[in-house]
Amino acid sequence: MAQSLELLLIQFLMPDNDARRQAEDQIKRLAKDPQVVPALIHHLRTAKTPNVRQLAAVLLRKKITGHWAKLSPQLKQLVKQSLIDSITMEHSPPVRKASANVVSIVAKYAVPSGEWPDLLPFLFQCSQSAQEDHREVALILFSSLTETVGNAFRPHFAALQALLLKCLQDETSNRVRVAALKAVGSFLEFTHDGDEVIKFREFIPSILNVARQCLASGEEDVAIIAFEIFDELIESPAPLLGDSVKSIVQFSLEVCSSQSLESNTRHQAIQIISWLAKYKSNTLKKHKLVIPILQVLCPLLAESTDESDDDDLAPDRAAAEVIDTMALNIPKHVYPPVFEFSSVSSQNANPKFREASVTALGVISEGCSELMKSKLEPVLHIVLGALRDPEQMVRGAASFALGQFAEHLQPEIVSHYESVLPCILNSLEDASDEVKEKSYYALAAFCENMGEEILPFLDPLMGRLLAALQNSSRNLQETCMSAIGSIASAAEQAFFPYAERVLELMKNFMVLTNDEDLRCRARATELVGIVAMSVGRMRMEPILPPYIEAAISGFGLEFSELREYTHGFFSNVAEILEDSFAQYLPHVVPLAFSSCNLDDGSAVDIDECDDEIANGFGEVSSDDEAHDEPRVRNISIRTGVLDEKAAATQALGLFAQHTKISYAPYLEETLRILDKHSSYFHEDVRLQAIIALKHILTAAHAIFQSQNDGAAKAKKLLDTVMNIYIKTMVEDDDKEVVAQACTSVADIIRDFGFAALEPYLPQLVEATSLLLREESACQQIESDSEIDDDDASHDEVLMDAVSDLLPAFAKSMGAQFAPIFAQLFEPLMKFAKASRPPQDRTMVVACLAEVAQNMGSPIAAYVDRVMPLVLKELASSDATNRRNAAFCVGELCKNGDDLALRYYDNILRGLHPLFGESEPDDAVRDNAAGAVARMIMVHPESVPLNQVLPVFLRVLPLKEDREESMAVYSCVSTLVFSSNPQILSLVPELVNLSAQVVASPDETSEVKTLVGRTFSHLLSLYGQQMQPILSNLSPAHANALSAFAPRS
Repeated sequence: MAQSLELLLIQFLMPDNDARRQAEDQIKRLAKDPQVVPALIHHLRTAKTPNVRQLAAVLLRKKITGHWAKLSPQLKQLVKQSLIDSITMEHSPPVRKASANVVSIVAKYAVPSGEWPDLLPFLFQCSQSAQEDHREVALILFSSLTETVGNAFRPHFAALQALLLKCLQDETSNRVRVAALKAVGSFLEFTHDGDEVIKFREFIPSILNVARQCLASGEEDVAIIAFEIFDELIESPAPLLGDSVKSIVQFSLEVCSSQSLESNTRHQAIQIISWLAKYKSNTLKKHKLVIPILQVLCPLLAESTDESDDDDLAPDRAAAEVIDTMALNIPKHVYPPVFEFSSVSSQNANPKFREASVTALGVISEGCSELMKSKLEPVLHIVLGALRDPEQMVRGAASFALGQFAEHLQPEIVSHYESVLPCILNSLEDASDEVKEKSYYALAAFCENMGEEILPFLDPLMGRLLAALQNSSRNLQETCMSAIGSIASAAEQAFFPYAERVLELMKNFMVLTNDEDLRCRARATELVGIVAMSVGRMRMEPILPPYIEAAISGFGLEFSELREYTHGFFSNVAEILEDSFAQYLPHVVPLAFSSCNLDDGSAVDIDECDDEIANGFGEVSSDDEAHDEPRVRNISIRTGVLDEKAAATQALGLFAQHTKISYAPYLEETLRILDKHSSYFHEDVRLQAIIALKHILTAAHAIFQSQNDGAAKAKKLLDTVMNIYIKTMVEDDDKEVVAQACTSVADIIRDFGFAALEPYLPQLVEATSLLLREESACQQIESDSEIDDDDASHDEVLMDAVSDLLPAFAKSMGAQFAPIFAQLFEPLMKFAKASRPPQDRTMVVACLAEVAQNMGSPIAAYVDRVMPLVLKELASSDATNRRNAAFCVGELCKNGDDLALRYYDNILRGLHPLFGESEPDDAVRDNAAGAVARMIMVHPESVPLNQVLPVFLRVLPLKEDREESMAVYSCVSTLVFSSNPQILSLVPELVNLSAQVVASPDETSEVKTLVGRTFSHLLSLYGQQMQPILSNLSPAHANALSAFAPRS
């Protein structure tokens, strides 16, 4: 075989394609025989030309896996010795490396079984050889062997680390230093033990030296390995970086700001800063690195990008992503330097810097939203000024920034509509299509959160948009439709005059079938659903069928985004038609099922490490080659499919919610899908599954009521849903998904009552406690060098949802909630610490108020712990906090028994400012009145009524919070019926109050009846004496009261 094989190897290397093919076929046949191994070994050591020796090694690497077990011990020894000889004696570097690759494959089988005890001693010896080639190849082998037999190195880890550090500092050979750098990267990837990894900290200075030398000599691909090593260190939960973080950041900043380097190299450097911002943000703060980083990254936003560059690697785009990450993680530290950069750059003569000034503000608007909301004037001054810039790129960036503001700075941004909307209207006329498109985006985002404020602008806006819809590029038409959708949502019924024209235009878009037009068709489908929601069922139902038909036919066009928007359209239609939507279920539910069951289309790239010479050998393989485990380099998911799945999942829930009993045929399959999607890998799909499960439960409740075995089925379904929710609360790693599970559980408790929930109570309480202690999966953060208490990473939305569970439990259980509340009280109170942000204390006080209201008298045990906090919050600068505190004080007094009595003086002092002119918020004043009413009802003798009642009555009737009506007016009524002398001295005020309440369109009939009876009692007491007061009332008020006057 050896002789014929040599000829075939030579023939394979010929330029003649036919000769190559013949050689390949014959080699494939010979390769099935184990004797091919000694033959290839022979040629590896004896062939005259390096190309043939290299090809023999490459083929050996491919075939050795399938044949190794069948070789005799003597042959195995020959293979091992020949490979070591090749590595130490071979003059050609490519052949040496190819032989090293075979060693790593053989070692995978021979080392674990104890068949190659000499390998590691040989490598250690080789790595300390005087010959540069030997040191280099040993390090290359250390790199590749970590992937196959890494565990064999564990006993020698300390020696290996010392060796690698020495080789990184090799004084004579750059090749050895580079090989050592690669070996460090491989070992770090393999090592997960914190104590072992932490030893790599001392490598950082040497790694930085090697990386700098590589950059200087043009070996950028090697320098990138340094960034990969830093990436591993940053992502490790161990506090690995220490003071070295400064050197790493400095090096990364040098690289990312060097325009002479390749985009990919600079991108890797920027990525390190991004990982630090994401995983070690406190370290950046501790070492005062935030400002130096931003001083480099902000100017990168002004860097001109070559159009041929890969957008994802462009430094300006990468810098924007890092600034965004930093803003999300350390907003307080990011906003001041970025605002300073923007203020200065907005005056720069270079338009790229003026563009960067507004881009930076747009980029940080999500992370720094709270800071920017409180300082909107100066920020808007820069952006609205840039909208008038002579340069198109600056105006485009300003429109983008304004769109970001509209998305993230709600609701404060809307209050500036009088200055913002005219500027956007002006930009819609811009000469540049790009500026127009971004202005329509800004308009869409801005109008989405507007209400009736939009009405004065409706006509000019719709005039521009309808014209643009008919005379613009497809891109612009898409954005126009998005803007019209926002306006329709804001204007509601006032949109009706424009609806017919918009719907007529949409018909043309909903029949487009060319690939390049399908995004427009998707937007048009979405817009019809939004317009339908605005104008309502009565006007839409008769004209819907052709739109539904067009939407269904769009599913045949195989365009994921169109299917996604079509599910949204059907969801909207289901909402307006409710039970009438049942006629469409047989057509639309299967479409949603098919989207839910789509393959994700994961694209996996395999990192092939064959030498180029082997490219022709794709087919020369044996069945055993599957044992070679290639490294997965990159996994990418088709995001369109994810969005489509999320929309379809949402649609199933809404169909069930709005058609209830008619949804029965689809219940089982829907539950199967939602169960699967509740643990889906992407959080968007999980979120929609968690929401939809609650709707399914509601629909099933209606369906099962009419069935004989309905109770058993309902119990089984509730079991499934509750188990999913409890598992999500504890195990899901996304805060929004967990928040939604908590909200759904609270809704179920309210809807189904305690009896239905009792079996799950222990698990629910444990899950709630875990979340309050911030120990659930979604609250685990990478450990850092230090975490500030005021920066503790918890999410307001999540904790609001968690804290809503306690009142839900209390409402369904009443006083029985007391032992459970005892377990949850301390974890809850942790959020009331002074170091916590104000919204945390808002959450705690609101939660305590509702628990006190619903649990009743057991709250008395907590009065002394809670009252000091609540009294302090009465003076908060935040209106929501003052309102919650006033409500909580009232409930504590009502249910706190005599324990609350000792605080009455302090409470009245704390409430007094809330009744005065200095209190700007009506809801705060209403809750203060509710608190005083409850105090009087429980202990009238402890309230100085002669001082309190005039102030109390002066703020009535209630202006905003009608939930306080029964408490407030019951108090007044009780005092009147008990002939309290203090209240009877205020008859004129009482008559005026009664008139306003009974005439109010906002009060319930129950409240009006109560107040009317009180007035009637006053009339029976004072009769004619009240005539002068009554005659001063307005006709409307007099008429309203007359209904309650006794008939003579």
